[in-house]
Order: sequence, then structure tokens, then C-alpha cells
Amino acid sequence: MWLLKLLILGVFSLIFFQDYKDRKVYWFLYPVVGILVFILQAQILPLNIALINSGVNLLLVLFLLIFSYLYARLKLKKSLLQSVLGLGDILFFIAIAFSFSIVSFWVLFVFSLIFSLILHLVLKYKQIEKTVPLAGYMSLFFAAVYSLSFFCNFHFLYAY
Repeated sequence: MWLLKLLILGVFSLIFFQDYKDRKVYWFLYPVVGILVFILQAQILPLNIALINSGVNLLLVLFLLIFSYLYARLKLKKSLLQSVLGLGDILFFIAIAFSFSIVSFWVLFVFSLIFSLILHLVLKYKQIEKTVPLAGYMSLFFAAVYSLSFFCNFHFLYAY
């Protein structure tokens, strides 16, 4: 389990570094994250519960993306992918949906968005790019969560 967590931390670090530096992340890192975090969840929970958690989380992410699409299209009069969210952000949302139980996922997801907002507000004066590396900031947050799990028993994040 330690090796799996180290791999997860490594992939999160790559996503953060690439997204922050270039705003381009290798596409294959997102499925790797999804697979690794699901394997970790499936080691802690029965497989059927891990599948249900992931399915419900994916449905909630889909709902969020549909709402974002409608908001961008109707209110902002812009395309979702061209001005609101990047494809990497959407792929990260999908990949991270395989990580935790339903309630834990949504609490961590919301706090990762708040963390991303605060971090961007602090760092935006040092950045040349006008875009937000959302997947990178969120991967930094989730890397911190998984890092803390080395020192604390975080099985409650998988409670169902």
C-alpha cells in the first residue's frame, strides 16, 4: 500500500508540475491516477462498494460538468472547453472520482476547489499565464491528502 501511495504522489506531482509550468499535461497521466486511486480504494473496501462509490462519484461529476456547460453556454455565452474549463481539468475530475467514498470525495473535492482558488489568488501576480492550472492545484491538494495518510489512519475517508 505504501508503494501504491508513493506512485499516486508521483503522478500527482507530475500533473502539478506540468500544469503549473506549461498548462499542458500528458493525457495518459489522468487514467493512471484513476486506476491507481481505484486500486487503493479497492484494497480498503470490498470491490462492489468501491465500484458503487466510483459510479456515484462519476454521476455527480457528470452533473457538475453538465451544469458548468449550461452556465458557460447560457450565461457566459462561451464554450466550456475554450474558456471555462480545460480538457485536462475535466479528465482530472473524472480520474479523481475513483478515489474515495461518496461523502469524503465531495468534501475533499469542494475543499480542493477552495484550495485552488486561494492558491491562485496568492500566486496570480507571479504568473504570466492568465489561465488557472486547476488540475495542477487540485492534484497538489490531493497529494497533500495522500501524504497525510502516511502518518495518520485515513480509513475513514473510505467509510460507507
